[in-house]
Order: sequence, then structure tokens, then C-alpha cells
Amino acid sequence: MPSALPDGEPVPSDGSLPAHALTGLGERPFGFYLHVPYCATRCGYCDFNTYTATELRSSGAVASQETYAENLIGEVRLARRVLGDTDLPVRTVFLGGGTPTLLPARDLVAMLAAIRSEFGLAEDAEVTTEANPESVDPAYLAELREGGFNRISFGMQSARPHVLQLLDRHHTPGRPEACVAEARAAGFDHVNLDLIYGTPGESDDDWRASLDAAIGAGPDHVSAYSLIVEDGTKLAARIKRGELPMVDDDVHADRYLIAEQALAAAGYSWYEVSNWATSEAGRCRHNELYWTGADWWGAGPGAHSHVGGVRWWNAKHPAAYAQALAEGRTPALGREVLPDEDRRVERILLELRLVEGCPLTLLAPQGLRAAARALADGLLDQDAYADGRAALTLRGRLLADAVVRDLVD
Repeated sequence: MPSALPDGEPVPSDGSLPAHALTGLGERPFGFYLHVPYCATRCGYCDFNTYTATELRSSGAVASQETYAENLIGEVRLARRVLGDTDLPVRTVFLGGGTPTLLPARDLVAMLAAIRSEFGLAEDAEVTTEANPESVDPAYLAELREGGFNRISFGMQSARPHVLQLLDRHHTPGRPEACVAEARAAGFDHVNLDLIYGTPGESDDDWRASLDAAIGAGPDHVSAYSLIVEDGTKLAARIKRGELPMVDDDVHADRYLIAEQALAAAGYSWYEVSNWATSEAGRCRHNELYWTGADWWGAGPGAHSHVGGVRWWNAKHPAAYAQALAEGRTPALGREVLPDEDRRVERILLELRLVEGCPLTLLAPQGLRAAARALADGLLDQDAYADGRAALTLRGRLLADAVVRDLVD
């Protein structure tokens, strides 16, 4: 089941923000995340805020896919009212889920058109949608491209049928690779394939085969994530019952090294711990916006937003979300104003994962001492350190969570 929302203070019914949050608005990069919470089936490892048709059947038409684009466009218009008249061209748009491409392409294009109408798009705006390989075809992709999308991310996960089966992924092996070619033919500038490693029953050779298949398809971006077993998921229950083994950290580390070796040999460079691109232009600029603490509005059930140090989150269920908008009030359920110290710590947590690292000036005295130890242990890059930055080495990437903990403690 989807994870719980955090606690927070109430949000005014009109969604208005504290005046200080709007200070400097437009000087920082601004993007939109649009959440589409529908899936054909629920994957056994997933705890995202998503719903199948069966799960929504009791919610009535107000939660239907047919009216979803209209509801989300209503929140885009709310965002314009809340953020005022500041010139705020949108630099990145990202449709995630769920499976956005379960909706008709015209609905996705209509959502983007609403953002363009209300805010305008930057001249070089990056516009991405996630897609399930089985939910698109050449005509669908062509309609998206014509409507303004220029980047697409396909959920490949694995090239091995038995791994896909355990993950409850229902696309045909080989279909994601074909999608890359179809997206290129439709005119997409940038294409990503998502992979997952560390699934129970996956071997090193299985993982190498998945990497080879992904690289052979020719995307300019590959994301490779270690499988995280989340409480409350079907996969967690199977492992708890002893039906499946838990994959240990050493295996995850070995798989990461295999990925780095294969991707680097094929011309991909890491720019974030779990992301590789063939060029700087191929990086996901929307995710970089998150990692560098910029501003974004998250529209849709359960979506999170951040503007000027204020973070808020929406009602999770599509019916509750739609009802709030129908009544003329914000769908946001809670928010928090981030103290300066929390913002400093978040910068370290996120920026350290980037190839550029984080400035040493962000670190408190104990963090600087920890950074010196990490440098001596080969976890931080010497040249970057000499330039005043804490940047992870390959060994540091394998231990990224531990390095971060030391730097912020």
C-alpha cells in the first residue's frame, strides 16, 4: 500500500503561501510535477501513491480516469492564483505515476497546454513523461511529441522474464528496447530506460544481460536503482514469509559496480548516484531541480511541492483530491516551513549524490572533520576537495548513505 503522508501544519483553504516563500520567486528554477495515480496492475515492490481500476471502483466517477485531466488542470490554475503574477516560465515538466500513458495522449497534451497557457514554458523547457512499454505505440508517441513532449522515460526494470515476473511487471522482454526506437522515430530528443537491480533470484549474469539490452537500445540516459523492499508491499510480505530471500548489501554493491563498468564502457557518465547520461544535455534537468533545492509545484493526488522553503503535500486519494478542487479549495492537506538548518542539511543530503558534490562551506565543524576522514578513506575525491567541494569517489558512491550521515551528524 502507498506510504503515509507526513504530519504538518494546516494549509489555508485557498492554498496561499507565506509571503517569505514568494520572495525571490522567478529567480530560482521552477518546474511542475504532474502525478497520474493510475496503474493497470500493482507491482509487488511498489509503495507509490497509485491505484488500479479495481481499487478505485468504489470511489465513483469523481475518481475516474476520464475526468482526471480536467481535475489536474484545475490545480494548475490554482497554482497560478497562489503564485501571483510573477513571470515564471516553467523550465521542466515531469509526468509521473503510476502510469501516465494509461491516459489518452490528448489528456497529457492538455495538461501540458494548461501549464503553457497559465505560466508559459521556457524556450528550452524539458518536458518528460514516464511510460509503461506496453501502454504506448508509434501513433501515441507521435501525438505526445507533436503536443510538446521532448523526453520520455520507459520502465524497463529487467530484460529477464523471471525477474520481471517476480516484480509483477507485465511487459514483454524486448518491448522497452523497441520503444526507444519508436520514440526516436517520433522525434523525442531524450529517452531514458529505468532498471532495477537486486531482485531476489536475479544473478549477476541476469543483471549484465539487462544492462546490455538497455545499452544496445541506444537511450541517452539510464537510471539504475537498487530494489528497496518497502513495508506493506506484496514483496515484503513474501520475504517475511520466507518465500523469497532478502538480497544483502554486498550483492547490491556488486551489481552497482557491474552497472558502472558497463555504462562507462558504453560512453555513459554518472551525474547522480543512480543516473547516467551520454552527455550533459542528456541529464534529467527536472530531477536536478529537486536535487539542487529549486522550486516546483506538484499537482495531483499525494504530490509534494516546494516553493521558497515551504513544502506541502496533497490528499492522496483521487476522490478526495477531486472533491477538494470541485469545492474550490486546495487539495493540500499539510505543509511545513523548513528552518534554515533543515535546508542546509537537505542540501548536503541531495547535492552530495551529484557528481559535482556539495560545497564544503555547507558543513558544520563536525561535518568538516568527517569529510577529512572520508577523504583519507578514499570516499571523497581529492581534486574536488582541493576545490572546496565534497564529491564522492566510486567507493564513496557505494557507501553514499553512510558518508552523508557522517557529514550531517
